[in-house]
Amino acid sequence: MRISASLLTSTCGAAAALMLLPSATTGFTVSPSAVGFFASSPTTRRTVSTNTAGSTTSTGSTISPIVLASSVDSSAIGQPTELPDSLDDAAQIAAEACSAFAAQSGPLGRCRVDFDTSVGDETYTTLKSSTEFMQKFVSALCYATVPGLMEQRQKEMTEVAKARAELQALVGEEEGMMMDLSDDDEEEGGDMPDEGSEEASKVAKRKELMSIITNGGRDPTQPAWTGPRARVYFPDEGSAALARRDWGLNDGPDRALVPPCVEFSSCGGVQNQDISNDMLVFFFCPRASEAEYVEEILYKTEADCADKLVLSVFVNPLLVDMGVTGFGMAGRMLRERLIDPLQPTYYLRTLQWGALTRLWPRQFTIWQEDENEADGYRLIKSLDRLPSNPEVEDIYDIENGNMNDPSQQKGFGLLNSLGDFVNGMTKL
Repeated sequence: MRISASLLTSTCGAAAALMLLPSATTGFTVSPSAVGFFASSPTTRRTVSTNTAGSTTSTGSTISPIVLASSVDSSAIGQPTELPDSLDDAAQIAAEACSAFAAQSGPLGRCRVDFDTSVGDETYTTLKSSTEFMQKFVSALCYATVPGLMEQRQKEMTEVAKARAELQALVGEEEGMMMDLSDDDEEEGGDMPDEGSEEASKVAKRKELMSIITNGGRDPTQPAWTGPRARVYFPDEGSAALARRDWGLNDGPDRALVPPCVEFSSCGGVQNQDISNDMLVFFFCPRASEAEYVEEILYKTEADCADKLVLSVFVNPLLVDMGVTGFGMAGRMLRERLIDPLQPTYYLRTLQWGALTRLWPRQFTIWQEDENEADGYRLIKSLDRLPSNPEVEDIYDIENGNMNDPSQQKGFGLLNSLGDFVNGMTKL
């Protein structure tokens, strides 16, 4: 197998679907640990070719707009998962996987997305370090699944493009005149032209075109969105308020970094929001202390919106904790009731020496950094389940000759295991 493009890329290389998002970034802060896995030169998603039983399979070499899949590509089942090219790429392919899963599972589907590029760095909380990914993932999945949302965005962008072209043509007609398009300067510009004159018509036209551009192609007299909603539940009201600021929701729909269908709520407190039109529900970094609220909200939403709710997505859930739920009967029942049924549609965790990733319905795949490879990474193992942390380290040790492969050993298994234990202890 060979990866054809560099893994290390910037978060600037947005996918085609994300190209339709607002470009404003004022007030948004990115934590370094969230993007440490990606470097600074943009690239496109790689092509991964694998040989399985003598056959060769290639996956997409370009990034295309997301569409709601009607079926799952059966050829992807059992194949390894390639690494993303950038943060934007990771968000897009996570949305693609969730979209495909929703199409296959039908209404009221439940899945989870895990994204951790901190490599064990606890400087930032999981919520903080994955906030930018969450913003891009929510946007991509909304554009993929909410009916009419992408069409409205395309229409708005068309209106802006037409207004810019007309404004440029209008400016070109005014020979030698330097125009300042701000309202303040127009008011200070001296005598206003006579009403009904050609100059007055041009001034009115300029204001109209500037209004279209300023409002992002939307009619400011109409609601930004009246269709189905996507609701993001944060652990508490404080983090929800902070996200409203950083994602631009307080600045109006024209400056927001997420589509107008997105609304924010918190797991705790009084739930008095209107959820009757919710189509997508996200639980962002729910903690064990919110487990009871999460279950209550999930069951109520599924009951009240059974005819509209398409998918509930848990992003970086941590609902079982020794200090809150414990790992006894209560924790086990919670896991069996809520966590275990979640389909892991996307998984990315960086390691000191590589990364572990999974894109549903492909396999969990472990990659190791390798300077001898053209792209810096090589695949060392694919599994049909999520390996535990000790298993991941054992796979690395076996691959690099630091440990004997138990499946290849013959004879005294106990003595061999004891030898591996001693070897491991001497390395501490």
